[in-house]
Amino acid sequence: MANTSQPLRRTALLASGVALVGLLSACGTESGTPSTPRPDGSARTTVTDPGAGTDPGAATDTSPAVGAAPSDTAGSASASGRTDGRCHTSELRVTVGRVDPGAGQRNFPVVLTNTADRTCTLYGHPGAAFLDASGKQLGPDPERRPASPRTVTLTPGESAWAGLSFSSPEISGARTATPAALLVTPPDEHDPLKVKWTAGEVPVGGDESSVSVTALEAGTGP
Repeated sequence: MANTSQPLRRTALLASGVALVGLLSACGTESGTPSTPRPDGSARTTVTDPGAGTDPGAATDTSPAVGAAPSDTAGSASASGRTDGRCHTSELRVTVGRVDPGAGQRNFPVVLTNTADRTCTLYGHPGAAFLDASGKQLGPDPERRPASPRTVTLTPGESAWAGLSFSSPEISGARTATPAALLVTPPDEHDPLKVKWTAGEVPVGGDESSVSVTALEAGTGP
């Protein structure tokens, strides 16, 4: 009778070896991620920790993302609290003071008075133009006399003035006209104020027809 125990033992050992290889291959990953071969031929096991990055003791990066606009709560509040201190046309009244003659010149204080219930400021030269009865401008715009302007702060009811000057037409021989009104535009404003002109003729043409205006100063004139 033939001895069959030897082949049976070899078959059992072979089957056990195949099962062991399969088990080791399955253990090559714990998270479904394929193992990465190492240069030496051994396998690197990749383990994913579901709790990674959620450690309460871990430091938190609060730096803004690149290109993100920084939060500026204080700056926004400051910006919203800013006020425009300039006097606007609607807050002013214009008048023309009495002539102050001298050395062949005729000088008039053009006075701007704060009629608002707030304090505001004026800085620089006002604009000016003479108008006829139909509203047409007479002569060129007055020239701004060189100066170093200062900010004039006006509380309600206070005034600032600028000097409007030209050579006496009787002396200069300039061509003249009699305006119906003077148009005055406060510095940095677009809307003008109009006041009746009652001081007679003004130069509007010729070599000696220039009219000048000074920068604003505190008060109502000299």
